[in-house]
Amino acid sequence: MYKSKHFIGVDISKETFDVWDLSTGHHCYSNDSKGFRLFYKLMKSNTHCVMESTGSYYQQLAVFLYQKGIEVSVVNPLTIKRFIQMKLQQNKTDKSDARMIALFAQEQPLKQWIPEPEYIEKSKQLQKVVVLYLKQNTALKNHIQGLESRGVKTGRIITSLKRQLRHVKDEIVLLEQEIEVLIKQYDGDLLSNITSIPGVGKKTAVYLIIMSNGFRNFDNYRQVSAFFGLAPTEHTSGTSINGQSRISKRGNPNMRNHLFMCSFTASKCNPQCHALYQRIVNKGKSKKLALIAVCNKLVKQAFAIAKSGIPYDPAYRSTIVGQ
Repeated sequence: MYKSKHFIGVDISKETFDVWDLSTGHHCYSNDSKGFRLFYKLMKSNTHCVMESTGSYYQQLAVFLYQKGIEVSVVNPLTIKRFIQMKLQQNKTDKSDARMIALFAQEQPLKQWIPEPEYIEKSKQLQKVVVLYLKQNTALKNHIQGLESRGVKTGRIITSLKRQLRHVKDEIVLLEQEIEVLIKQYDGDLLSNITSIPGVGKKTAVYLIIMSNGFRNFDNYRQVSAFFGLAPTEHTSGTSINGQSRISKRGNPNMRNHLFMCSFTASKCNPQCHALYQRIVNKGKSKKLALIAVCNKLVKQAFAIAKSGIPYDPAYRSTIVGQ
């Protein structure tokens, strides 16, 4: 498909990364600055490197190559897995995976990767710690309630657990404040516009901006819904298989939880969401299905607002293609 390109497939892990150059074959480097410099010696003016989005292992190498002016594509691992299955490849090694990624690059259309702004990346890291602390918060509260249900309401254990619980809550507040400061500094107008949507609170708006890179990573709201795992999936085949439609749940579960909680309020105070909710319920569908539809409606409204730069207007009709 790209005869003029010099493709290199990269299979990356925590310590090393294997590459397959369609011209020179297999190479292996350490996943650090020294390995990056050695790898760079393979580059040509028309080189295009392709790698999987494996956790956070790929990011430093991708940024290094991008800064050097090398074209980079970062592909969903599931896409590569399906390609390998389609090619009936039986071997499963880092070397063979790098080769298959290079072949994938040669045959499939690619989207060039662009690193997210530093403030978005920092906000994501802060948010990950917040999620970790929220899990600890829940675990500590459950432990305290469990002890109290058995009559243990005082003593060193209860005192220690409650002290730790207070500390975790304080850290959550501090980190969320830092995230909000970052988003207000760089995407303040967008944050203000999204929070103008009835039913969408500040935390959800901040989360939407962080996870979507201010909606800059998407061409239409359907892509955003699919990214968050809110897109419906159908499982039918012939006359024997007629499964129930469900959302994919492939995206960030915390984002879905935020939107789902917002849907309760939006279904009452957001005119478009209220009309959608009532229409679905009046058809005899479940309230949960109606609330999921409201979640998608909120995503659509947020996307339209992000692209238009206009705060929420109940009478606004989008003219953006794909809306």
